[in-house]
Amino acid sequence: MAQSWSFLDVCESDFRPLVVIELAKSAKAETVEWFTKRIVDKKAKGGAQLLVKPLLTEKEGENIYLVGASHLRLLLGAETVGLVKKCSDNSMRTFTYSSRKTFKDFADDNHDFLTMAECQYIIKHELENLRAKDEKMIPGYPQAKLYPGKSIVRRLLTSGILVQIFPLHDREELKKLCHSWYGRVKVGYQPLDDVRCYFGETIALYFAFLEYFTFALIPMAVIGIPYYVFAWEDYDKYVMFATFNLLWSTVILEVWKRVCATMTYRWGTLLMKRQFEEPRPGFHGVLGIHPVTGREEPVYSSIKRQLRIYLVSLPFVCLCLYFSLYVMMIYFDLEEWALDYHEENDSNLSSLMLFVPSIIYAVVIEVMNRIYRYAAELLTSWENHRLESSYQNHLILKVLVFNFLNCFASLFYIAFVLFDMHLLRQSLATLLITSQILNQLAESLLPYWLQKRYNKRMKKRLCSPKIDKDLSLVEQVNLEKEMGTYYGTFDDYLELFLQFGYVSLFSCVYPLAAVFAVLNNITEIYSDALKMCNIYKRPFAEPTANIGVWQLAFETMTVISVVTNCVLIGMSPQVSALFPDSKMEHILTVALVESYLLNMNNVN
Repeated sequence: MAQSWSFLDVCESDFRPLVVIELAKSAKAETVEWFTKRIVDKKAKGGAQLLVKPLLTEKEGENIYLVGASHLRLLLGAETVGLVKKCSDNSMRTFTYSSRKTFKDFADDNHDFLTMAECQYIIKHELENLRAKDEKMIPGYPQAKLYPGKSIVRRLLTSGILVQIFPLHDREELKKLCHSWYGRVKVGYQPLDDVRCYFGETIALYFAFLEYFTFALIPMAVIGIPYYVFAWEDYDKYVMFATFNLLWSTVILEVWKRVCATMTYRWGTLLMKRQFEEPRPGFHGVLGIHPVTGREEPVYSSIKRQLRIYLVSLPFVCLCLYFSLYVMMIYFDLEEWALDYHEENDSNLSSLMLFVPSIIYAVVIEVMNRIYRYAAELLTSWENHRLESSYQNHLILKVLVFNFLNCFASLFYIAFVLFDMHLLRQSLATLLITSQILNQLAESLLPYWLQKRYNKRMKKRLCSPKIDKDLSLVEQVNLEKEMGTYYGTFDDYLELFLQFGYVSLFSCVYPLAAVFAVLNNITEIYSDALKMCNIYKRPFAEPTANIGVWQLAFETMTVISVVTNCVLIGMSPQVSALFPDSKMEHILTVALVESYLLNMNNVN
């Protein structure tokens, strides 16, 4: 492959813009010139060997550049990043330029062999791997230090010289995707392969999991409706539903693993080698030699990081958990007040007042979750993790622990301390429905409304540039660069995780939980698709083989669900009647069944 770079032509008349680079308006001319030169320089000189074109606008001071690449450059880049493609014999192999003729649908004039998402991923990879050679600083900015091997793009970002890098939408392809994805209401599967080709595997896997989870909820919903109707106030008859709930929560994640593996094998990411992970842009430390890479880069003591985690982060999380429990006890005081008010007045108003504490508590939970999320991000960033994966794992752990306690502690308290199944049903229904409504408003409707208003204002302000052929492109870039940034699937998976908890833990006392979850997820598919296509900037594709740490999170919830449902079954009058003389035998039997189910889950 080393020989291939020497004959690579960096000039291409048919320039196809794929990625937008926006530099600060105050960026110095020598800095802009140096950076763009490094992008177009040959690989032998330490450049990325890409194509760059300035965006011509009538606004003064704007530093916006379009980045593309020749077809040959993208093919060589596909080999560099290790893309896996289908061969003519239908096997999946890592793409190499020397054996390109053996891959299915490959032709020298077929520019669709690589999807646009893959092309943009390659360009992002090459830009991020632009590294300093002999430079000691960013030209024009003595305070922005460089050292050999340092990523230039990351230094420009942390110095505020580089505002953002984002991939452009393909408007024609986007229209087709919108029409087939959410443009019309239909009963059927999502065009996941098209979503993957346009947004990449990470986004496609989220929508695949959302779709799978929605279909998996349907049996629970179908059983739950008649169960709810015919056993409305008979809380002692939840044993059969709890048993089904227990088996359901154990099986669906095992089936998902197989579905996910089949899908990612077809997409080529199951066999794709993991790229070496670079330090996070926000990571800082004393300049030293990394023991693994041998490169000069910032080094931060792991002991200092552990001290920050255990002496600051852990106490802060514990304090937040205590505050959450304190708010929960205030909620129970409000429930007691509402009940006393209803007993004294016994009117329609007093009946409605019974739901007010739960609604208020549900709103407070959502507010607390969002405030804590912001604090957890600041705290995890302060811990100074070197790798993005480590940062994400610590952030997810902090957020999941708090969200689990904040959302479910009251339900556990009602079920196993108060033993009040009527209040448990009321609280579960109110928390579930209120959280779903608030999430739809905050994550979809409000951003959509704000983006619509912004688009109208932008179209009025945009002036026609002198070059007619760039008119639509200038408008597109100006619209997209001001769109909100999509920060990943974290919040989307978190919402599904909490929903899975509501359904798997206590839906035996409120069988309609699965029904509301299905209805919410159907609207979620459409609103999230709308959000991805019209509200946020297009995210870069990120190859992935699974849903990552969220698989473990859902499996942990399954374990808690097994324990919870076994205890609920054991508490039921039907099971208690089987052990009239021995309470110890009753407890041991429930514990034995619980251990057996957990072992079966671990074997799978």
